[in-house]
Amino acid sequence: MTNISVERDGLVDGMPRDERGYWRPEGDVGAPNPWFSWPPKPRAAALWLKEYLWPYNILFMIVAFLTWAYLTPEMSRMKEFRAGWMLEIFLRNQIMLIAYASILHVSMWTLKTQGYQYKLSLNWMGKSRKFLWNDQVRDNMFWSIASAGTVWTGFEVLMHYAYANGFIPYLDPREQPIAFALILFLSPLWYNFYFYWGHRLLHVKFLYRAVHHVHHRNIEVGPWSGLSQHPIEHIVMYASMLIHWVIGAHPINMIFQGQQVTFGSITGHGGFEEIVVKDKMKISYGNYWHSLHHRFFECNYGEPTIPLDHLFGTNCDGSPEAREKMLARMRSMHGS
Repeated sequence: MTNISVERDGLVDGMPRDERGYWRPEGDVGAPNPWFSWPPKPRAAALWLKEYLWPYNILFMIVAFLTWAYLTPEMSRMKEFRAGWMLEIFLRNQIMLIAYASILHVSMWTLKTQGYQYKLSLNWMGKSRKFLWNDQVRDNMFWSIASAGTVWTGFEVLMHYAYANGFIPYLDPREQPIAFALILFLSPLWYNFYFYWGHRLLHVKFLYRAVHHVHHRNIEVGPWSGLSQHPIEHIVMYASMLIHWVIGAHPINMIFQGQQVTFGSITGHGGFEEIVVKDKMKISYGNYWHSLHHRFFECNYGEPTIPLDHLFGTNCDGSPEAREKMLARMRSMHGS
């Protein structure tokens, strides 16, 4: 890596980049979850646990609790499908989605408060005929709001209706606090496991061409790109919420699962690896690992949290050696 650009467009950079302007984090990129390591690595496992919980999962859990306590209709109202309470959930979800994506987009992409610091590439979201209205941001916003917000609400409405009518005999956190907390803790892990297999399914040729290509038009990704997907893809991803019907989890667990899909997708496509808060204080933000999937398509289908890519040999850490190995596998797959 060489420092090819200290300043561009009047914005601070100073990051070591390759000849194409891509930045790669230092260290072992995409190292598998140490909890799956043998022999055990207790220090690494403890550090992973801290990073797994803080800041995002803890914050998303708090949002889920507040959503249930103050922003969810009473259970008695949800025994029948009525426009009133369903519209309340729809508007609440849309406001959350739009607010979260907009705050990140305006700060990092519109105002460019951080310049190029920790930006994964030197490119910004742009104009192209492959996007609706020839505009990537507008295209991404359309799919996120019109489709993702609607599908997310549809699954949540269905689950609330099932809870209210006793179709799901859910646990009481006051009587079973350990089980409730355990489900809350495991929910992001469940989604990582589910996401890998759902994502691999979407890369089957006919599904990719008919559905998943909408998301993969975004090679350069920003907060609005995370949920820029075909409605069928949204159905596949938000269907992860149905696990709580099977296990009889509390509505808070179900709400957290849906918000995990939404907020996690937005955060994971941030386009920056870190948010610089003040001087040397940084918050982990984007997802270099997943950005490689958008660049190369046939690698890093899941996350290192559940290291299925490492198990099946589809992992790529962005190094020249890993890229060559991945490209050789792609050539063999596609017969070229």
